[in-house]
Amino acid sequence: MRGKILMIVSLLASSLVMNSCLKDKVGLDWTDSLKGKMYAEVWKGGFLSMGLQPIPDSVTFKFLVNIATDQPPTEDITVTLAVSEEAMNAYNQAKGTAYQLYPYIDIVDKSLVIKAGTRNAYCHVKIWNAHLLDACDNFMAPIVIQSATGGVIPADPLNMGSRLMGLPISNPWAADYDVIGYRIRPGNAPEPVATTETLSTIDCKTVYKVGFGNYSAYNIRIEVTSETMVVGGVTCNKVIATPYDPGTGSDVGGMWDTWTGDAATPPAPPANPTDINYYNPVTKQFVLNCYYLSGAGNRIMYEILTRK
Repeated sequence: MRGKILMIVSLLASSLVMNSCLKDKVGLDWTDSLKGKMYAEVWKGGFLSMGLQPIPDSVTFKFLVNIATDQPPTEDITVTLAVSEEAMNAYNQAKGTAYQLYPYIDIVDKSLVIKAGTRNAYCHVKIWNAHLLDACDNFMAPIVIQSATGGVIPADPLNMGSRLMGLPISNPWAADYDVIGYRIRPGNAPEPVATTETLSTIDCKTVYKVGFGNYSAYNIRIEVTSETMVVGGVTCNKVIATPYDPGTGSDVGGMWDTWTGDAATPPAPPANPTDINYYNPVTKQFVLNCYYLSGAGNRIMYEILTRK
């Protein structure tokens, strides 16, 4: 009797180990309905998102291509992958989104060989030139399984047959900046500022910084617009710089129309008095000339922020 009990326990333990091993193997999620069939899938396929920095350098992402079958393939399987704008459009229609095709895509493993006796291999995709694109647009690299050899069926590209990689681009102006400037309280000497400050993201075209000159109670919201102005031969983007109270969110000031400040205090005033409140993409500088309202006289701020 004791021998029979031990045998039953042993069989149960073996069954648990086998089930555990099956669960650990990639691509066995369809095994209940796969008898006699083979499907090419992307492991945990469909939509995924990967953020990009606005830089020219290439970035590579990868995903696992799997042969879902009840038994490992007995011959090499060649899986062909391609960029599919059609799959992206179908996703947009199904989800109510507005993704655009990312224009700089190279599928490194367009033709992927999965060896006999195995089930999967990685596909690598390279993308680059994020700095040339508008961070306010939504981009996607839609990679689908186009075909497979050996009687293998490509899975549905809106489900397991694709990697629909969303590629949000980070705000290109969010960074650390060296700041030179000052604040003026009417009737007082200018109060210089020389420090490093961080511009933080509000949305795809807007950042904020803590402090109005050396006054830390107010922040400044800086929206980079598509309107341009030429400063020193360089086409620059006009900005809307608005001092606000971070405690209430209320605006407390605005921008001067012409340069207002102290010519004897660095930085030097602009050669043209209207050359203020802009971003220079060549020097990577913000030039801000703002005020906040005060019953004792509006406070003046003049700063140049240079990206580190």
